[in-house]
Amino acid sequence: MTQELEKLLSQLTEPDNAVIQEATVQLKQAFKDPAIIPALCAVISGSQSSQIRQTAAVMLRLRVKKHWKKINPNDRESLKTVVLQAFMQETEHTVQHSLSQLCAMMVKHETPDRWPALLQLLNQATKSGNPHDRQVGLLLLAKVVESNPEPFKPHYRQLLQLLSTELQDLENPTALFYCICTITALTPYIGSEEMTQMRNMIPSLITALKPLIKANQDQAGEAMEVFNELLESEVSIIVPHVSAIVSFCLEVGTDTSLNNSLRVKALSCIAFLIKLKSKIVIKQKLLNPILQSIFPVITAAPPPGEEDPEDQEDEDNDGDDSDNDNPKHVAAQIIDSMALYMPPDKLFPQLMPLIKAALSNENPYQKKGGLMCLAVLAEGCADYIRTKMLSSVLQTVCQSLSDNNQVVRSAALFALGQFSEHLQPDISKYCAELMPLLLGYLSSLNQAKTVHVTKAFYALENFMENLGADIEPYLPTLMETMLSGLNNTESLRIKELAVSAIGAIANAAKELLVPYFTPIIESLKGFLTATSEEMRALQNQSLDTLSVLARTVGKDVFSPLAAECVRLGLNLTDNIDDPDLRRCTYSLYSSVSAISPESLMPHLPAITTVMVHALKSNEGITAHVEEDKTFVLLDDEDGDEEDEHGDKDVNDFLADDTEAEVLEASRFTVENAYIDEKEDACDSLGEIAFNTGAAFQPFLEACFEQVFELRDFAHEDVRRAAMGAMGQFCTAQHKVWTENPIDVNYQALQKLLDLVLPCLLTAVKTDEERQVVMGVLESINGVVKTCKEEVFKNPTRLKEISSTISDVLKKKTTCQDGGCDEADDEDQQAEYDSMLQEYAGEGIPLLAAAVPADAFAPILNDLLPLIINKAKSSCPVAERSFSMGTIAEILAALVKAQGGRKLAGRLSNRLLPVLVTGTKDSDDEVRNNAVYALGCLAEAAGPIVVSDYPMMLSVFSNLLAKESDRRVIDNLCGALCRMILGNIDAVPLEQVFPALVARLPLQEDMEENQTVYNCLTMLYSRNPAVIVQQMKPILATSSHVLGHKDVDEETQKTVALLLRQLALQHSAEFNSVATALPGDQQAKLSAAISAS
Repeated sequence: MTQELEKLLSQLTEPDNAVIQEATVQLKQAFKDPAIIPALCAVISGSQSSQIRQTAAVMLRLRVKKHWKKINPNDRESLKTVVLQAFMQETEHTVQHSLSQLCAMMVKHETPDRWPALLQLLNQATKSGNPHDRQVGLLLLAKVVESNPEPFKPHYRQLLQLLSTELQDLENPTALFYCICTITALTPYIGSEEMTQMRNMIPSLITALKPLIKANQDQAGEAMEVFNELLESEVSIIVPHVSAIVSFCLEVGTDTSLNNSLRVKALSCIAFLIKLKSKIVIKQKLLNPILQSIFPVITAAPPPGEEDPEDQEDEDNDGDDSDNDNPKHVAAQIIDSMALYMPPDKLFPQLMPLIKAALSNENPYQKKGGLMCLAVLAEGCADYIRTKMLSSVLQTVCQSLSDNNQVVRSAALFALGQFSEHLQPDISKYCAELMPLLLGYLSSLNQAKTVHVTKAFYALENFMENLGADIEPYLPTLMETMLSGLNNTESLRIKELAVSAIGAIANAAKELLVPYFTPIIESLKGFLTATSEEMRALQNQSLDTLSVLARTVGKDVFSPLAAECVRLGLNLTDNIDDPDLRRCTYSLYSSVSAISPESLMPHLPAITTVMVHALKSNEGITAHVEEDKTFVLLDDEDGDEEDEHGDKDVNDFLADDTEAEVLEASRFTVENAYIDEKEDACDSLGEIAFNTGAAFQPFLEACFEQVFELRDFAHEDVRRAAMGAMGQFCTAQHKVWTENPIDVNYQALQKLLDLVLPCLLTAVKTDEERQVVMGVLESINGVVKTCKEEVFKNPTRLKEISSTISDVLKKKTTCQDGGCDEADDEDQQAEYDSMLQEYAGEGIPLLAAAVPADAFAPILNDLLPLIINKAKSSCPVAERSFSMGTIAEILAALVKAQGGRKLAGRLSNRLLPVLVTGTKDSDDEVRNNAVYALGCLAEAAGPIVVSDYPMMLSVFSNLLAKESDRRVIDNLCGALCRMILGNIDAVPLEQVFPALVARLPLQEDMEENQTVYNCLTMLYSRNPAVIVQQMKPILATSSHVLGHKDVDEETQKTVALLLRQLALQHSAEFNSVATALPGDQQAKLSAAISAS
């Protein structure tokens, strides 16, 4: 059989399809004979052709992988002997790789202790005096350990001793490479007994990488993965060597003689270190050395005659491909990581001098580097920039927008886009300065390079999106420019940018965009029905913008198109197989569900089928060991269903590079488009489930099942979206139950809560990504807010949720580097770490609103010190504001909670000093929250705090006399009203009420109108004379509130009812005051009192 088999294998390499097909059929038949194992062994040992030997080794590996237990025991033993002999006598490197992978697969089935000959060979080869034998032995060791590290645990000490010795063999770089690969594979499994051994190897490891870099930069880059593995698995091993590792990585990352991928790997190690262990970097005083080394990389000019990738005209839309292999971008990512993971007070004093020097340099790439650094700081250090330097950095960026070099102008646009995205709402106050600059750029749409115009649109979109009604003066110019871009330009990219910008304009303008709605839709229709591939990006963007329009222009305007939009989406996905296009249709469906759920309901079977398929699909995931699939046709004993794929599989193998099998089987890549599709499918399903209610019930189980499967997905955006959708499924089921309170709906809700909440709480504690944990906390908060007491039918749930909140506030979770003993500078942390704690803190008032005060009291007793601790003057503004705001919301929840008054009274002595100090804070927002909190305390505790009323009134009186911030003044009015509502008899109305009314109407915090008018109504019922005496300012104020778009309907009704009572019962005073008001105000009052 051996000769026949070798002949068949050789025929697979023939250039004749007919020969290959015939060989494939015969091979499939041969594989059904148990004698195939010894025959393949004979080929491996005896064939003269290295390609045939390699093919036989790969086939054997597949056989072992799938059918080890079916192989005759004698053949197994024979195979173990033959493969080791073949391995040691093999001279071809590629065949050795295949044989080492065959051994690795066998070790998965046959532990090392049951294969003593393997251990003996490894021992002999790795200790051989012959460098080549050692190299081959280390190759085999690397592969078998990577394949299955745990069975080698009894031998770890010996292995580490061996590897430590091998690291000294600096003349044999290939052996060093396999040696380091083995260390990388062992690292996650190292126990405490091997820690010291491993720790002592780090200096040798760094030394060994240097000759490897000289010999083979690709292998060196792969070997440097050992640092990431050590950081992730056993950081305590490298803490003493962090400085040496950083120095080495900086040396490699800044060496322009090395290839980009190696430099990127070295710089990425530093970014990863900062992400995982920023405190160690600060403590070991490595921040400045890192900045001094990487800043020249960021500001480096490209080679003469070349441009940076992001400045090139043919740049890909998102630039991601070039970023991954670009040292300059990874150096900027290090700054980004510093901003995200370090306290700004530590980072800025060391970084800003470098940025300022670069910006004042005449070299355009120095200026560009400085602007890029400012840009990437915006996300992680938003509060610091907003409160301490916004005006100066904006001035710098605006000056750079008029620089004579386009490279500088492009970088300034990128920075402005980042600022606009992350520095809201403060940056919107500069609208008058920034909008003319940006509109100036757009007026020359067709003259600039497309890549430059792309950045101008990016800046404009991000800035416009948050302007709200302030966009109105610019709307005619903006829409003229955008519609002109849609209709006139020959560039599809410019059309795509204009369509996207219309979406951003719609987000700000909302109903103000209605006059332009028809021409927009007419333009979009042409793009939406396009069939050519070159139009795809424009088509997808048009779908996205259509989704935005559905949510913004108003239900009455968009609803007539809703059903047509759903049909359009389904038609597109039926005819075009594109993950980006499908993703855009999901967003469209969820938008339609928000304004016209009835348009979506008939199509739910088709829509959910497509989306569930997207969640299930492995499309876009590529495993990096092709031969596993290549020979599946030869390894199938159960039927011939793969016959039709035979040619393809064989041809794929023949086309494969033989080095492909060097890659590990566990490595894979996922195309971004498929990741985005899964993420958007989760987001959309959650919203659709909620909006369509009972109509979604037949599809809930299938959708939930697939979303639940993604809770541990490798990509963090998909995990976040999946857990967000799981929360929405709970709120959707709660809505179904409240609308139809039958037992089956109630049981379904409880079943969902019992599945979802433990999963979400575990994710908060164990997920490594802060953004995921923030999303999960938001999801938990949404469930508690909607489902309230139903969440706590499970008796352990309250304790589980509160302990999770406590863990976040105490920084004990995995994503907060929980358990790290670096507790220096407790008051200083990265802004994102503070933000994470804010998400957790938001859950505390929701618990207060959902359970009786007696059950909440012990929970609050544990959590309150953690909240109060953030009110200290040494804490950043954001934390002080968070502390005051959280206390306020807790007290506001206690106003309505069962037993809340008693608990609020008990808390007053602890809270009053904290809150009074907050009213004197230098920051407007902190003062505002403290004032609101004091008002809530008075309302919640009522008569219990009557003895504190004089002190509180004195605090408010002093504030009213000197306060200039309108929002704080509005909240002072609200707080005084809460005091009156809490205990009318304890307030000297003759002094307080005129001062209060004089500050009306509210101008910033329109929500407080509800409190103000509840107070006025209560006062009128108790003491009408007080109200009648202030008739003039009350009527003037009421005319401002009536019909105001930011005042809710319930408050409007309260105002109208009060006015009707005044007009009826005090008609002379009412008419006298009303007739003196301007005509438009009189009309509002007349309309309100005449309405039924």
